[in-house]
Amino acid sequence: MAVEPRRTVQVNDLAFARPGDKGNDADVSVFARSPAAYQHLAAVLTAERVAEHYGDLVRGDVTRWEVPNVRALTFLLRDALAGGGPASLRADNLGKALGGAILRLEIEAPEGLVAEGVHPPPDPYREAGWVVR
Repeated sequence: MAVEPRRTVQVNDLAFARPGDKGNDADVSVFARSPAAYQHLAAVLTAERVAEHYGDLVRGDVTRWEVPNVRALTFLLRDALAGGGPASLRADNLGKALGGAILRLEIEAPEGLVAEGVHPPPDPYREAGWVVR
């Protein structure tokens, strides 16, 4: 059995992110574009790898939760905002900046998975009767 070729990609090639912040902590959720991308990200995007990526920006622990029903990995970044809101001297200290940063994290991924991930995810509300069109 042949091994599928792999290449280095950014998380952005397989997922999108939604960040938030509260006080001095930030949370970043990474939503995989496909079920296969979720399985791969769950295997390679560990709390340790994310902490390494952020380096000195995150001074506390990084905790990861898996949310498979929406193909998401949620990371809580403790002590990540240099004191938070008005206490910080960072130009943009809010969680949104950390959300963009996780998308630039480089990982190895199978070629086929990368090709699958370039399409936008399907609209989960396309068939919902309550959506205003």
